Amino acid sequence: MGGARVTLIGAGSHVFGLRLAVDLMTYPELKGSTLNLMDIDKDRLEFTARLVRMAAEQSGAEMRIHATTDRREALKDADYVVTSIRAGGMEATRLDLQIPAKYGVEQGVGDTIGPGGVFYGLRNGFALLEICRDMEDLCPDALLLNYTNPMAILCWAIKESTKVRVVGLCHSVPNTAHLLASYIGAPLDEISYLAAGINHMAWFIDFRWRGIDAYPILREKLSDPSIYDNPAHPAYYDLVRIEIFKALGYYVSESSNHLSEYLPYFRKNMKLIERYRILSSSRRLEMQEKARLMRDEKLSKIMEEGGQLLLRRSGEYCAQIIYAMETGTPTKIYGNVENTGLITNLPYGCIVEVPCMVDDRGVHPCYVGSLPPQCAALNRMNIGVQELAVKAIIERSRERVFQSLLVDPLTSSLLTVDEIRRLTEEMLEAQSRYLPQLG
Repeated sequence: MGGARVTLIGAGSHVFGLRLAVDLMTYPELKGSTLNLMDIDKDRLEFTARLVRMAAEQSGAEMRIHATTDRREALKDADYVVTSIRAGGMEATRLDLQIPAKYGVEQGVGDTIGPGGVFYGLRNGFALLEICRDMEDLCPDALLLNYTNPMAILCWAIKESTKVRVVGLCHSVPNTAHLLASYIGAPLDEISYLAAGINHMAWFIDFRWRGIDAYPILREKLSDPSIYDNPAHPAYYDLVRIEIFKALGYYVSESSNHLSEYLPYFRKNMKLIERYRILSSSRRLEMQEKARLMRDEKLSKIMEEGGQLLLRRSGEYCAQIIYAMETGTPTKIYGNVENTGLITNLPYGCIVEVPCMVDDRGVHPCYVGSLPPQCAALNRMNIGVQELAVKAIIERSRERVFQSLLVDPLTSSLLTVDEIRRLTEEMLEAQSRYLPQLG
């Protein structure tokens, strides 16, 4: 036990890098493990490394910590590779949101599907495939734990193009479970659930409190009109998910702001955006950059003053998987994996989010069967975009990029074919320096 070699690519993300390191440090059985931190931004990498070493000192963890800007050095002989990258940085992300907004396509986050999600997938996809080629050379038996979005597009491209073992990780399912427990007033440890679907659109097809179906309680709680007038109540900002729940009968993972851009119903104009209390692309960018600066300033202050870091285990799956595989202790997670008949009414070979058991033999996805047909139908709308985006990456095809936006639910509900063509070409031109693979 112990002695795992873990490599984090994208360690310049201070909050996530520190969270991963602290999670690993909370397991005594992982004593003696090595954490290799890698990022192309030397300054941000050094900042994270200082934080991680500070956490190790404060916790008394026996962990070897290395930082490097050399990816191949970081990957050599790794057992686990964790990826959390943003190819092109915030400069490219701004283009993902600002250019479509000129055409009337107001995205909330732009990292899953839609114009922003597809271009985010192109940039990160080409970068991740380079990482995977290095893994095949330097650590062919390592497990890739991917946190980078768009999750389904990237895991699908890796599956189609490489021999690397990969599982995609996201906290949207457990976070939604917390939310649903709060809605019905139940302690978290008294609820149970089964969720399945695709990343950012997994459905709680079973939801129970003390073994009893909790959906009737949830419907009753959400029928109270007063909660929608109270900004302190979580339902105040969850109108999109609640409307879909009332329409389809099942609650979906991920936030209302995210979900609203995967569907054609909620972002047709600013009036609807205001009605559903979701964010415009400009507001989202402003909030994202402000939050990042605040987090960095808070961590800088702690380092400068020698303050105490929060050394509590998070709910992220990454360290749980490593612990389970290193010790053989069975653990249940939700992972994004290839659909090998796990969900029977979603396309074979796409990437689905399902419960998985983890032990010293690896990650074992669980069979789910068929989703409620109305839920599967919305999943398939998104899967079509994902499939064409994957083909754009693998074939290095500008035409596939256009086709992926042509079938996107939100984009196609707002623009004509000619307008989608112009949008695609403008984004390709504006991002040409980030996408040399597309010529």
